[in-house]
Amino acid sequence: MEPAQPADRVPADPTPPEGQSPLPPAAAPVTGGAPAAGPAAGSIPAGADQVAAGGAEPALVAPAGGRTAAGSGRAAKARSERSPKDMALSLLVLLVPIALLLAFYRGFLGGEQPTVVDAGPAYEQARAANAFPVTEPSGLGSGWRTVSASFRTVDDGANLRVGYLTPEGRGAQLVQSNVPPERLLPAELTAAGQPQGPADLGGPNWQRYTGRGNEQALVLLEPNRTVIVVGDARDNELRELAGALR
Repeated sequence: MEPAQPADRVPADPTPPEGQSPLPPAAAPVTGGAPAAGPAAGSIPAGADQVAAGGAEPALVAPAGGRTAAGSGRAAKARSERSPKDMALSLLVLLVPIALLLAFYRGFLGGEQPTVVDAGPAYEQARAANAFPVTEPSGLGSGWRTVSASFRTVDDGANLRVGYLTPEGRGAQLVQSNVPPERLLPAELTAAGQPQGPADLGGPNWQRYTGRGNEQALVLLEPNRTVIVVGDARDNELRELAGALR
């Protein structure tokens, strides 16, 4: 008789119960045989061996040189959260150099200052032409500045024009001409220029006229010439210029 076996010992070659197929033997490692059926080695995704071995998913790797969606979102949020104070400071940085350049232009380069000209040559040409009697302002204050002067001959006469900047910073022009008044006045004052009555200057018979837009004029009609003082200057400044003619 064989000795009794322990109850927990599994027979080396267990016999299945009647009517059941025998269990296959335990699989043993195959050496030198054909590989097991399954997907080709080249088609296995990268990191699949890591999942099979450790059960962990492979880490996500951001594309080289790119930004992750989270990083882009944070940058956009940072830009949108700029406060009005930051925007004001940025604008101030741009305006300060412009203000400094403008101050330098005005203070040292004489920016926006009118160019003063010498009217003497224009008066000399008019007298040399001997086309009409020529008068010139005398005794004007230091605030008056001559900004233009010219003498031109035209088809039916000649014109002497001298432009001034008044002490109040307004414009006034002195015109002396032998062009017939019926042609000169519409050309200088427009066709809408109409007499408004006499202007008492304590001397010649000056007349007040309307001019272009907000301009007004003083007109002196003489046999050989017409004198016009016109501009957007105030009435007292036009009277001062007309009364200074000698």
